[in-house]
Amino acid sequence: MQETRLDTARIRAARMVIDPVFLDTPLYRCEALEPGLGCAVSIKLETANPVRSFKARGTEVVTGLLAGHGAPAVVCASSGNLGQALAWSGRRRGLDVTVVASRFATAAKLDRIRALGATLELVDGDHETARERAVALARDDGVRLVEDSLDIGTCEGAATIGLELVDAAPSFDTVLIALGGGALATGVGHVMKALAPGVEVICVQPLGAPAMTYSWRRRRVVSTESADTIADAVAGRHPIPAVLDDLLLVADDVVLVQETSIVAGMRMLLDHAGLVVEPSAALGIAAILEDRERFAGRHVVTVVCGSNVDVAAYHRWVGAAPGPGPSSATA
Repeated sequence: MQETRLDTARIRAARMVIDPVFLDTPLYRCEALEPGLGCAVSIKLETANPVRSFKARGTEVVTGLLAGHGAPAVVCASSGNLGQALAWSGRRRGLDVTVVASRFATAAKLDRIRALGATLELVDGDHETARERAVALARDDGVRLVEDSLDIGTCEGAATIGLELVDAAPSFDTVLIALGGGALATGVGHVMKALAPGVEVICVQPLGAPAMTYSWRRRRVVSTESADTIADAVAGRHPIPAVLDDLLLVADDVVLVQETSIVAGMRMLLDHAGLVVEPSAALGIAAILEDRERFAGRHVVTVVCGSNVDVAAYHRWVGAAPGPGPSSATA
């Protein structure tokens, strides 16, 4: 693992700077899902926290370092989840946070960013347009840019999920991880390869946003002209070279799934696990649905990575509006 940017010792140390509210999230076998999937399924639930996604593990690490060095302000581009997490972590440490997002991003995510006290700047275009604007703001205003997946703290914060999986010592042989920019996949994947090398690491991306998958398959950065998926949290078009290098070291396979399978996975998580999740959080279930034969007889862990979903959109996709109950669940 010498070639990777990630470091197992730093990942262990990251647990000491992450607010415990984001740590030790539930991990449990969900037997109700198994008849429809044909394999044993355990859920790592990364949504039972103040920002309803795994992203704050990374922003806690990054802002902890920045606050220690006197950085007064930070800016990021986000489809919604990173922005919420950075707003939460920055507020806790007295940082001035600006989030740049597409005006077409999920309204519920944008509202929550504002509620957490961050300055929100909206741009026309998609997430890549927002990323370009955030880079420009950082350069012109002398503000620290927090770039998801490129900032190693976002990867190593996410990697603490892997430590918790390994420490639980369950019998799983496969982990399914949503793949977008790569922080979650490279982080958890690194820990698996370092501490549980017998576990197969499979990353899952929507067919409509395949840039990182194409890049992994060709072992070089492949950009796409557009991204068309309901899984907005993983809809990047321009992979980061250094992140791809890390991914190539830890991913055993990367698969693409169709939108109909993502929706079916969301519906299964609602009906059989009582979880309202955003589309990216259902990618693991979607992968099983599309290839039951591959996973038959195996014990699979899927990381349910986020639940920041627009109620109206959720109703359209799944056919049932989220109501009160044990719902919480993106990347």
